[in-house]
Formats: sequence, structure tokens, C-alpha cells
Amino acid sequence: MGRRELAFIFIISLFLVSCRVSANPASTHLDGAGEQTYIENKGSDTLVNLAMAWAEAYQQEHSQAQISVTGGGSGTGFAALINGTIDIANASREIKEEEIISARAGGFEPVEFIVANDAIAVVVHPDNPVNELTLEQVARIYKGEFTNWSELGGEDRPIVRLSRETNSGTHVYFLETVIRLGSSEDKSIFSADTLLLPSSEGIIAEVSDNPNAIGYDGLGYITPEVKTVALSGSPQGPFIMPSKETVVTEEYPISRHLFMYTRGQPEGLVKEFLDWILSASGQSIVAELGFVPVNPDL
Repeated sequence: MGRRELAFIFIISLFLVSCRVSANPASTHLDGAGEQTYIENKGSDTLVNLAMAWAEAYQQEHSQAQISVTGGGSGTGFAALINGTIDIANASREIKEEEIISARAGGFEPVEFIVANDAIAVVVHPDNPVNELTLEQVARIYKGEFTNWSELGGEDRPIVRLSRETNSGTHVYFLETVIRLGSSEDKSIFSADTLLLPSSEGIIAEVSDNPNAIGYDGLGYITPEVKTVALSGSPQGPFIMPSKETVVTEEYPISRHLFMYTRGQPEGLVKEFLDWILSASGQSIVAELGFVPVNPDL
């Protein structure tokens, strides 16, 4: 075999090795003993503050660990997991069937972990006199069927609808659970004049500044600068406020799980980190940030 052929085989070999490394981001961050020291974590903006708090606390207890956390939405996290550029995808919705198919085509089975519970709070400006809404009324607001607060017992003001962007798991959950009222046959969508905002904090900031606005957000992002509306699945009530207690008892009508997904069964540092998140130490941070622990006794 000539030198040209040998050089070609060598180059191809290097390329294949680099592909194997890039498919597993953690494999490029090993200590001297070959143990993983770095975790790349990406996805849900609802989860991003909680994930950053977990990462900071875990790194304080485990000095060798390095954990990178970024947001961008649940859809962004799933895409990165499928592409092999992260170790853990954060999600505020369940993985879709087409995403599972893409993952399997990439050679792995996504594994789901419920890491916290949450409620979607519907919020208005504190000066808005509307205190209660049914899910059907909220759906009709966001479909554009109600356009003025006077139609709902409020003042003669136009309704300004706020939503997360379409790559947000919270957006998808709200569309399916509230606007479509859980019906797979319903193909309703957000009204075309709904303002899409890139972050949970942006929703709260806009509602607190705009007396005409209505928005929705995860329980851990609600501040005193907005008013939370009590919700009911029925006009007769009862109308329930979101809280740890009403999430645990499932009285609040739009409660949900928050997830982390891995590329197959986790091993090494990724498994240790997830085990810690689900331990009393990790779940205490869930409660501190206003979400609801997986174990209601914590």
C-alpha cells in the first residue's frame, strides 16, 4: 500500500474518532482517571433558574464537577439532545413522538425524569378587577373571542394577550391544555395578535406594566407585581389559586410535571447529578424557588 493510501486511511480514521467524540459531549471532559467532569444542560426557560441553582449547589458539594446550564426553550433542548451536543435536556412538556423518532434514528432512546412539579398561573395587572376565570373563558381570550375586559366583568379596556414563544414547552402546554381544553380534536391556535415574549421574566414584567394585559407563567416566576387569577374548569367553581397544596392535591386545573431527559440510561456524573436532584438536597431547592417537589412531603 502506498503512502498516499495510508495517509487517506489515517485522515478517515481521525474523522471517525472526532464524530464519536462529538456525539457524546461529556466524553471530551474527563479527568486523569477517565471520569466525566462536565455536564452540558440545556432547554426549558421555566426550568433554567432551578437548573442553575441545582448546578451551583451541586458544584459546591462536588468540586470537580462542572455544569453548564442554558435556556432557549424545551424544543431547543430536545433538538440539542437529539444532535448529541448536550447531556441533559430540560423540558416543561413531555417529549413529542416525532422527537422520540428522531432520537431513535440517532441511535438512542430518550429517558425521562420528573424533577419537579409546577402550576401555570394566569396573571393580570394588580389594578384589574377580574379575580376569577374559567378555563373556557381563558381559552376564548387567547383565541380572540373575548377582546375587552368588560365582557368578563372588568373595565372597558382592550385585552392584551401575552404568551411565551412557540419553542417554549410552556407555550405548547398552554395551547394543548387551556386553549384546546385537552382535546386532541381541537385545532384552535393563539389569536394572531397575541404578543410572544422570549422569557418567563418578560411575561411578568409586561403584565406588571400594562393594565390591559393577561399572561401565564410557571408558579416559580410569579411576583407581587402581578395578580394571579383563580381558575376553575366549571362556571360553578370552585375557583382555585395555584399553590404547592393545590398542585399536590390536583385541585388546581393546570398543574404539570417538569422534566429532564438523557440520551439513554444515564451513567457516571450525569446519573450522580440526577440522583442528587431527586434527593432531599436537590428537592429542597425546588421548594425554595417556588416550585413543588416531586415528593410532596419535602
